[in-house]
Amino acid sequence: MSSGSAQEVATLRAGEEVDAVWACVRKERQISRAGTPYLTAELRDGTGSIVARAFRDADLLGGRFERGDLVRVRGRVERFREALQIELRQIARTEGGEQDLARFLPSSRRDLDELEGFAEHLAREVYDPGLRALLERLLGDRALREELRRAPCWPPPSGPARAGAHHAYLGGLLEHTVAVATMALELCTVHPRLDRDLLLTAALVHDLGKTEEYTYGAAIERSERGRMLGHVELGLRLLARHAPALLREDRRLQLEHCVLMHHGADGAGGRGGRGGVASPEALALQRLNALDASVKGAFELGLLR
Repeated sequence: MSSGSAQEVATLRAGEEVDAVWACVRKERQISRAGTPYLTAELRDGTGSIVARAFRDADLLGGRFERGDLVRVRGRVERFREALQIELRQIARTEGGEQDLARFLPSSRRDLDELEGFAEHLAREVYDPGLRALLERLLGDRALREELRRAPCWPPPSGPARAGAHHAYLGGLLEHTVAVATMALELCTVHPRLDRDLLLTAALVHDLGKTEEYTYGAAIERSERGRMLGHVELGLRLLARHAPALLREDRRLQLEHCVLMHHGADGAGGRGGRGGVASPEALALQRLNALDASVKGAFELGLLR
């Protein structure tokens, strides 16, 4: 049996013996048809996730760890209903120490330094003095930039794939932000009546609230602020801390409206003009955001090649 945690979920094969450290993202005590308890856990590393089950000593093993822990796993990979699963012999909480989160959580395959460079380039395409100053202040906030590089757009789904999830991995927020802003810039060449500086700025800041929406450990969870307020409100509050000294009130309202409406009227409580949207820039951002989310989500869920 291999020692430690060198094994990766993506390379497991039926019949393989497992001895590894992974993150537990789901834990359930279930009852079989015979009326006996069994334990189901979903285990994840940076390459994927796999279900593990223990049909013996379920309660004993279940008492040794909780969802969100890093766990040491021993067992054997079996094929069940055309999918791989692990038949557990041992599972228990282990200390993670300073281990890299990216080893246990899915991460962007894109180079984050390159993506960050693209974001800086797009920000330099904004010429409105107030909006440009706002972007410079936001991108000059080292702590905010670190969170922008780390945050996903959604927590990695556990169990059945979550409808609507996209960029559900570390670095996903930066990847999505650059994609939407790039499309915004291109759209302005097709529709020159759009306020280019407003739309590009809105694209760069529309999801910044996600930098405060999550906490990180063996799994990505929503923070209390994320659960209570959501990323749209958190984003508006973040802008409110920076924008008043830099933007005229009318300009600030235009930008806030774009952020507020980027998920449509339903996401903003129906506020705004016709259909909730009161400006062509807000409508454009809403559609571009949905386009990138739906296409990327389809790839991630395996709906497209």
